[in-house]
Amino acid sequence: MNSIVRSIKKFKNIRLKKLPQVPAYLFLKNSLQILKNPLPFHHRNFKKHGDTFQLNLGFGNHVVFSRDQDLAILALQKQQKDFIKSPIQTKDLVKYVGKGLLTVEGEEWKTQRKLLQPTFYKKNIFQLLDLMQAAIKKEVQRIQPKQSIDVFPIFNDLAFKVVAKSLFSDAISDEQIQRLQFITEEAQKMLVKELRQPYKKWWFMWSGELKKTLLLTKEALQIIEGIIAQRRNQDEQSEDLLDMLLHTTYEDGSTMTHEKLLDEILILFIAGHETTSNALSFCVQLIARNPEVQQKISAEVDKNINESLLDKLKNSRYITAVIEESMRLYPPVYFIDRVNTKPLHFKDFEIPKNTSLLFSLYEMHRKEDFWEDPLSFNPERFLNGKNHSAYYFPFGAGPRKCIGNNFAMYEITLVLHELFSHFEAEYTDKPIEILPLISLKPKNAHLSFKART
Repeated sequence: MNSIVRSIKKFKNIRLKKLPQVPAYLFLKNSLQILKNPLPFHHRNFKKHGDTFQLNLGFGNHVVFSRDQDLAILALQKQQKDFIKSPIQTKDLVKYVGKGLLTVEGEEWKTQRKLLQPTFYKKNIFQLLDLMQAAIKKEVQRIQPKQSIDVFPIFNDLAFKVVAKSLFSDAISDEQIQRLQFITEEAQKMLVKELRQPYKKWWFMWSGELKKTLLLTKEALQIIEGIIAQRRNQDEQSEDLLDMLLHTTYEDGSTMTHEKLLDEILILFIAGHETTSNALSFCVQLIARNPEVQQKISAEVDKNINESLLDKLKNSRYITAVIEESMRLYPPVYFIDRVNTKPLHFKDFEIPKNTSLLFSLYEMHRKEDFWEDPLSFNPERFLNGKNHSAYYFPFGAGPRKCIGNNFAMYEITLVLHELFSHFEAEYTDKPIEILPLISLKPKNAHLSFKART
């Protein structure tokens, strides 16, 4: 009997164990570094405290950081109903992108997901391939051989124009694209300031900086609203995303409200170009630094040079592996946030209800537990038949997995085909630099290209 009691007490003590703590003074002490790049600070704490720790922010606020793949699968898939998105998305981000699939919760999210999912089925994306390719070809032609250039602005423009043309085909002008691109980037910068400098919230409001950014967001909505109004007044049908969204219906036969349509399109602009331009920039830098990889890509490109766009996608096995390996090392979405709606007992720890959880995909994708030589660029690891889905989440996991994952993969694949059919990429000796904002951005991504003979 006594042994049973001791076992129960021991079990309770394990269940009630608190997470390792990072004190608030360390957060404040490192606040300038965190503003510029929080990843080294997080890495030091993961090395010191293990796969899950609590960062105290002061005034009773805290966040739990984790690179534990089992906890991520629990929150994103196995028990996803017991987790919701954090206020970062459901409140902070809403100010800039409205209430769309990325920011809503509960039944509203389920309804929108069910409505929008068919729009991004492969067969519908295949209808957009010609629009995508035309925008890609035009932007790749901007590359000047034998000049050192920062490839991120080129790929950023390319990805934004691919989304714009896929959404609106020729109904949007270059000037409108440029303005929307500027506004989305300014909104992201403002949101990053709010999240990393919460102690300056009063200053952002008092100085008018926040109000100025919100007015820009309003301008973006007005631009989109004008394009939608123009489309509603035309007789002929256009084979683009806007047409699909205008004609998609809920179960009762109704269509999206005007406000909901605006919000969803604004989110598609932000989410649709941001991660793709980042992934492309990192991917091409890695290719340039690995000549044997570039040779294999060129061979696959040459083999499929006369194939249709659809067949190019189907026959790009090695290029797909290169993209996946690039996103392992530099996942564009490098954190996923959740809040547990119930007390959580995980391994030796007790995580109270309503705790903000941030899952570091950047750390998870580099853990030695699962990846041999994790810091090396080795696309072959995605060709050996091994299933990495339990610890590899470039587009998230579970019911909330990114709805545009196929769109992004097809776009990047077509860009690599177009780029390496014309050029060879050469790199400087500088290491790959990162700029972690809302997504993981490249910094000083300088390369040069020479024309292929």
